[in-house]
Amino acid sequence: MRMRTSLPLTLALAAILAGCANPPPAPPAEANAWRPMKLPGKLSTHYEWSVKEGRAAVSAQADRSASLWRRHVAPELKHARELQFSWWVQDMIPTADLSDPDLGDAPARVLLGFDGDTASLPLRTRLMFDLAKTLTGEEPPYATLVYVWDAKLPVGTVLKHPRSDRVRKIVVDSGAAQLRRWREHRRDVAADFRLVFGEEPGPLLTVALMTDSDNTRSRARAWYGAVELR
Repeated sequence: MRMRTSLPLTLALAAILAGCANPPPAPPAEANAWRPMKLPGKLSTHYEWSVKEGRAAVSAQADRSASLWRRHVAPELKHARELQFSWWVQDMIPTADLSDPDLGDAPARVLLGFDGDTASLPLRTRLMFDLAKTLTGEEPPYATLVYVWDAKLPVGTVLKHPRSDRVRKIVVDSGAAQLRRWREHRRDVAADFRLVFGEEPGPLLTVALMTDSDNTRSRARAWYGAVELR
């Protein structure tokens, strides 16, 4: 004889089982400090708090877009010299090329903005900063150090931004072999800054995440775990 389970009992069992499941991780305490930052003339990448493989994360979805998810650094961390972060990338952007200003997209980046003496910079750079301030309402950092996942360049490659030598990148993941899994990174920020800029870093101003696909007119998807400074 087959037992028939009533609909109310089925719903009750489902509710009990749901109550036994572990709740998803909550966003970190500093979640409210993060803000989207639009880039002039660009569609915005969509960022939101989510969960990826049981880990609280920022989901980033780019569709022919480029923008930042950024927070200002707390005063007690402005002289932090160690950075720890993680990211999870869905797919590479096959046609992207960071060395080409017309194809310079990447599925995942972490950017650090540093303070410094902008008056010491060449006139051309200062004029570029003035233009950026006019367009965005704020002056760019004295220097920006970017950690990036690239489709082709070897890990450890250092790149200057094609349009501004105040932005320099270090490739910390490369190619498709590590896709669709969490990648953990710990960096000596001071050593990396000296490597790419040839000087000591000033105080940290901002930390930002960036997933972009505007130049290649494509799509990109990534998740970012906690970004910690020490």
